[in-house]
Amino acid sequence: MNDPVLQAILDVITRGRRFLLVSHLRPDGDAIGSLLGLGLALEAAGKEAHLVSEDGVPANFRGLPGADRIYDRPDGLFDAAFVLDCSDLLRTGAALDEYTRPHVNIDHHPTNQEFAEINLVIETACSTTEILYDVLRAGGFPIPAEAAEALLTGLVTDTIGFQTPNTNPKALRTAADLMERGPNLSRIYRTALIEKSFEAYRYWGAGLSTLRKEGGLVWATLSMDDRRMVGYGGRDDADLVNQLSAIKGSLVRVIFIELADTEVKISWRSQPGYDVSGIAGRFGGGGHRTAAGATVKGSLDDVRDKVLDATRELLVPTMELSESPIR
Repeated sequence: MNDPVLQAILDVITRGRRFLLVSHLRPDGDAIGSLLGLGLALEAAGKEAHLVSEDGVPANFRGLPGADRIYDRPDGLFDAAFVLDCSDLLRTGAALDEYTRPHVNIDHHPTNQEFAEINLVIETACSTTEILYDVLRAGGFPIPAEAAEALLTGLVTDTIGFQTPNTNPKALRTAADLMERGPNLSRIYRTALIEKSFEAYRYWGAGLSTLRKEGGLVWATLSMDDRRMVGYGGRDDADLVNQLSAIKGSLVRVIFIELADTEVKISWRSQPGYDVSGIAGRFGGGGHRTAAGATVKGSLDDVRDKVLDATRELLVPTMELSESPIR
């Protein structure tokens, strides 16, 4: 960790009293865990924290302590604004309209644009909550059980239960340290990764009915009509893209989620050795080498065709040796 950057962040926290904490649209476990982990720790230190996620809290994280105190917009004045687990300011939505340049940016995505006055971006970290744990410990701040549960949730979800290729001994040691503060790892794993609503499973069914495979490339599509038909309330893929990783022989998996008539969310997952963050970057997105995303303007069919063409380029040698496309 960069000591001058770390010290600058600790100075901001020490001098301030009321903080705005913001994360990205369509938040995942690391985004929600970062908001709650840092926010609850700051409050335990006698500070005030206002937590903002424009899209609210996904259903499987609403049981986390303090989740009901995450708002969809800021309220009031703040001594400093923190952006957590977000590589691009545009991904915060309208939450930072009052801050053209936030004070602190803490993240682990390699595509982070370092948009804040102080930027702490550690690409080797398995989650942003792992970085926050190190920051809090370095500053001697209390980490109560509720904050530890949130931080551990971010680490568990971003590693998909310590299964991702970047999972390392440090992440496991951090998880053990957090567990010693009270969180129940088994409960977090089940709530965050295993349990899904009935509607989510029906949503999966709609997506799986569109599943296609072309050599090492696998993709599926989820439309607005699919969401309406099954009554799924989210604007995501209900984690279907990670389930596709179990398909034997798949090297790159892509999910297309229609958000509106002219907007499509794309999620990529890949095997080590296939860098999908570069493809995501071509479409205005970003992420990690093996997990990336983007939101693209256009119709579902047009966006899917363009993205698949770009993704095929990554797999050209493999595709040439593979079977004919399954339609």
